[in-house]
Amino acid sequence: MGARREVVSAVRERYRSANRTEKGRILDALCATTGWHRKHAVRALRQETVRPGGVAAPRERGHRYGATIKDALTALWEASDRVCGKRLTVMIPTLLPALEQHGRLQLVQVDRDRVLAISAATIDRLLGDVKIAASGGKRRRAGFYSAIRREVPIRTFNDWNSPPPGFCEVDMVAHGGTSVAGSFIQTLTMVDIATGWTECLPLLTRDGSLVVEAMKHAQRLFPWLVCGVDFDNDSAFMNEVVVPWCRQQKLEVTRSRAYKKNDQAFVEQKNGAVVRRLMGYGRFDGVETARVMGRLYAAARLYVNFFQPSFKLKEKRREGAKVIKRYHPPSTPYQRALAHPKVNRGCEETAARSVSLARSYRPPGRDSRNPGGTRQSCRSSCGPGTRSGTHLRKHRARNRHRLCQDSRQAGESRRAACHTPATSSAV
Repeated sequence: MGARREVVSAVRERYRSANRTEKGRILDALCATTGWHRKHAVRALRQETVRPGGVAAPRERGHRYGATIKDALTALWEASDRVCGKRLTVMIPTLLPALEQHGRLQLVQVDRDRVLAISAATIDRLLGDVKIAASGGKRRRAGFYSAIRREVPIRTFNDWNSPPPGFCEVDMVAHGGTSVAGSFIQTLTMVDIATGWTECLPLLTRDGSLVVEAMKHAQRLFPWLVCGVDFDNDSAFMNEVVVPWCRQQKLEVTRSRAYKKNDQAFVEQKNGAVVRRLMGYGRFDGVETARVMGRLYAAARLYVNFFQPSFKLKEKRREGAKVIKRYHPPSTPYQRALAHPKVNRGCEETAARSVSLARSYRPPGRDSRNPGGTRQSCRSSCGPGTRSGTHLRKHRARNRHRLCQDSRQAGESRRAACHTPATSSAV
């Protein structure tokens, strides 16, 4: 490189003072000596100075638009209600005479012609710092998670088209109470779209590795294989840990639109009906609390998936201003799974093993002295000789009174579940 610089320095003055034919001969000789391309040799002979590293000093481009043009564009931009450069170029021929007429702008003819001929890209470049100051500061740059988010396709609420069991919506419920400062427990909720099967798992923090471990555990709890997951735009999901793991497991990964919670209507409904109904809106943190929440969710999943019937939308149509909805008869997620034509025999056997576990489930709110419930106590008290109308009315009144007591006890136990979960655990 040093020898090439010496050759260039030796012929530079001769090249500048030579005519066109002589310059061609000098360039041919220099290219043959150095092996450079002809255009690179021309640039090397034309440049004035060379930096110590052999890199030519960049030529500074002259500024065509000065402070006067920038001030005029700022006034035009404010008068146009801060529109973008492409729209402002269309408005300048109308706004500029109006501002000059009212004394807001006084431009010489040269500057006026430049303002009228300026391009949209130049307007945006000149007003870049003005727009930042007007918006209150520089915006946060899009990070690595935004690149991953752009790679994940969007699925709206209208794009499911009755999928088979195995496609789930996934969301997080924060147990931070009235403040989101610090670290607190999160609940990962997975809901199967076809059946409504729900699994809830507590997480100590919002971490991608913990999300992966929770999803691995949830895959073992579902009676069928998980085929696809639909996330929201949370960075706990849209990161370099969760999305690559899902694709490695051959899971179809989609996401909802930003700020469109209705795209995840299934899991949002279960967040309120299951998670918030069990845990409330208090703040929970710590390892021991997470263990208690895990035991509570393990008991609640048996009731939600095997015993609690729910509605599922059958059709929806609009008649004028009225929206008419029709629903299937209420059924449990387990019953929907057995009735689904795409659930194979292996899934039914797995669900049957879960049923054997669910049979040991005892709903909360029963009196410990009467484990059989009010219906059994009524039958035991009604002997063969007590079938008269008076006795039946008495027993029915007693039955209604006990049902009210049981419902109040169930409500108290449900509200106290987050404080005394050990007494609410039924397994």
